[in-house]
Amino acid sequence: MRTRSGRGAARGRAFPGAEQPSAERYGARRTMNGRWLVLGKDGRLTAYARTDDGLLRWTETRPGGPAWAGPDFFPVPHLTHLSVTQGADTYVHFLGRREIRQPDGPPATDLVHAIQYQSGRPVTEWRSLGNPHTDPHKAARLGVPTAAVSASGRVYVLVRNAGGGVMLRREAPGGKWERWSDLKGSGVHDGLAALAHASGRVELLAGGERDAMWWRQHEPDGELQRELNIPVRMTPGTASALQTAPDRATYYWTDPETGGIVAHRPGGWLIPLGGAPAAEPFAAMRAVLDGYDCTVLAHRDAGGEVLLATFGTENEQSGVWWSQTGEHSETAPALAHDALGRVVLAVLGRDGSLRVARQTGEPGLSMAPSVSV
Repeated sequence: MRTRSGRGAARGRAFPGAEQPSAERYGARRTMNGRWLVLGKDGRLTAYARTDDGLLRWTETRPGGPAWAGPDFFPVPHLTHLSVTQGADTYVHFLGRREIRQPDGPPATDLVHAIQYQSGRPVTEWRSLGNPHTDPHKAARLGVPTAAVSASGRVYVLVRNAGGGVMLRREAPGGKWERWSDLKGSGVHDGLAALAHASGRVELLAGGERDAMWWRQHEPDGELQRELNIPVRMTPGTASALQTAPDRATYYWTDPETGGIVAHRPGGWLIPLGGAPAAEPFAAMRAVLDGYDCTVLAHRDAGGEVLLATFGTENEQSGVWWSQTGEHSETAPALAHDALGRVVLAVLGRDGSLRVARQTGEPGLSMAPSVSV
């Protein structure tokens, strides 16, 4: 694998009437949990980042770029965490954890949800999904939510509860929300890894004090059923999931003993992949490189330098090649395909700006110099 990086500058034009504040002014130092670089139905890429006060969004002005518009700012006060996920219908779902301070006692804590239906269009009103706990002290200990969207478009919201188990709230077929249900579990850490397969089945991996806990559906939109614990330990907040075969996921996380990345398919062995990542999830995607089905991983190390790796999908044993990109990121990087099928790497720079690098037409995974959006 070969990568190149460099420095350039390109700025997109704003959409008519769009608010376009300075990314640095709004402190775009945080990406969100989940896949924060997504491809819309119209072929345009959109990138999202968090600020202390809300959501920032950059959107390609045409499929394949290179120009972008933004950042557009959407105020969302009182958020402590924000996750993003995209369904097969390309709708983008935002899931936030909100804390509102009270004059006395713990903060009022709930989860909120909003949707973006089309690239560059407004985000819907943020609606509360409540909290599975009625006691305010327990409610304040609610964990960081994650979400998955089944093939039917139903949203699954998953979160660690105050007792260390996992709670689920999902949309009913008619669009209303079902009640909270308890998936059980014990000693669960934040950083749940959820995945919706192309078949519509959803599965979830949660790290714990001693083991990892695994839930999956045996039919689309069925019940999430608890499987046998997996005797592995995961560094909290580092797990990612990728569908690597029909109805089969590969999970990636940081090993707390070695500090390196491991890959695992439930029922198989742990596969060490090397690397020295920061304590956050990895970006993972599949791409056809030189005619082969490959997996691409991106992460940043403890110093913020971004690395890429490629290997044959489900063939990690044959070798994993890590390459420095020369890019620095303040947060976890993101990967996506653009409208032309090229691999796109997105990072947030030191100044809070979005930087984007695209795959060239050369063999392997060769990346062109990044540009600042």
